[in-house]
Amino acid sequence: MDKATSDEELMNRYRDGDAASFEILYERHKGPLYRYFLRQSGIAALAEELYQDVWLKVIQSRERYQVRAKFTTYLYHLAHNRLTDHYRAQAARLPLSYDDDPDEKIEQVADAEIHEPENEIDRRRQVQRLLKLIHELPEAQRETFLLREEGDLSLLEIAEITGVTAETAKSRLRYALAKLRQGLAKDES
Repeated sequence: MDKATSDEELMNRYRDGDAASFEILYERHKGPLYRYFLRQSGIAALAEELYQDVWLKVIQSRERYQVRAKFTTYLYHLAHNRLTDHYRAQAARLPLSYDDDPDEKIEQVADAEIHEPENEIDRRRQVQRLLKLIHELPEAQRETFLLREEGDLSLLEIAEITGVTAETAKSRLRYALAKLRQGLAKDES
């Protein structure tokens, strides 16, 4: 199997008993899914637990899998539901921190080719500021932003996962991006 094989085809093959297809799916989606949980919960151990629960759910439900949407929509729908269940069980939001995220997708804020010490320091400050601003977003906006950035999902897929209309998802993303831009612009002035 090559990289051109769709996630949906891989999941169908896995459903039919091809364990190697699951390994490819896992490799493709492990980083973004883990970062989604980490940025939502802020606690590495909790993120790992939720992450494992979702993959276990994929394994347990493989025989019932039917292609109704993109695999990523299915995967992040499971993730959203697991996170919602966790918050309901806790009956309170958990504090957020992004300091222990080793695999920063967002660190691409600055030009990666410039490695002078003062530029590296400035880039790290920008990344930390952006992570702080993401943390400060209202929960619904933060989730929409992370599903878009980490899950690489469309607005329609995000709407389906979170149970809102596409227009609501679009508004949440627009407000999140505006707040992030505004926060970053304050730092530059």
